[in-house]
Amino acid sequence: MHSDALTDVLADYDAILFDFDGPICHVFQGLPAPGVAKDLSALLATLAPELADAAHATDDPMMVHQLAREAGQNVLAAVEAALTDAEIRAVGVAGAPTDGAVEAMAAARDSGRRVAVVSNNSADCVHAYLAAQGLSGAVEVVVGRPALRPDLMKPSPHPLLEAAAILGVSPERSTLVGDSVTDIEAARAAGAGSVGFANKPGKEDALAAAGAGLVVADMQVIARALTRA
Repeated sequence: MHSDALTDVLADYDAILFDFDGPICHVFQGLPAPGVAKDLSALLATLAPELADAAHATDDPMMVHQLAREAGQNVLAAVEAALTDAEIRAVGVAGAPTDGAVEAMAAARDSGRRVAVVSNNSADCVHAYLAAQGLSGAVEVVVGRPALRPDLMKPSPHPLLEAAAILGVSPERSTLVGDSVTDIEAARAAGAGSVGFANKPGKEDALAAAGAGLVVADMQVIARALTRA
């Protein structure tokens, strides 16, 4: 992807929304997600034995969280609290931001655009990471996982619509930088634009097929494009 084409696309947007896990950092780089999922599954199996087999069948913490909803609000609250605690421990050992992420957020702000993080991770862990990296001033708004409402997580448009409302920008004048198909689906459902960040082999085709406006493999490309847009 040449940054000139991205510059033309980004010129249409007043707000840049960044997904957190991927475009900004790798949340579970130092505390691998399968281990977190195993701990959450053990908790869920204790609280709701009927869900034990399904819980132990996945190594995705977010899937265990989604599954907990079937056991009622009290169980969901317990699993969600454990997930948030694990996320905060994870970002403490997540390492440096994704290459180009700091530059992309700075370029978005310097261009006069509004900037937010929109994540399925907890807002607490996003704030903790940004503070630890000296980046709290890089974004205006953080919209994290809605409390006890996994149904409102991306691919629901809810987090994007909330961020746009707080920023005072219409969803149509916002675009989301995300590395997953659910990011692109959420952006489409919100009426927002999207830029796919293909940070792993095979993602480019999946993000394009989901309807991403453009797909890049380097956050530095986004930073350079925003500098000119």
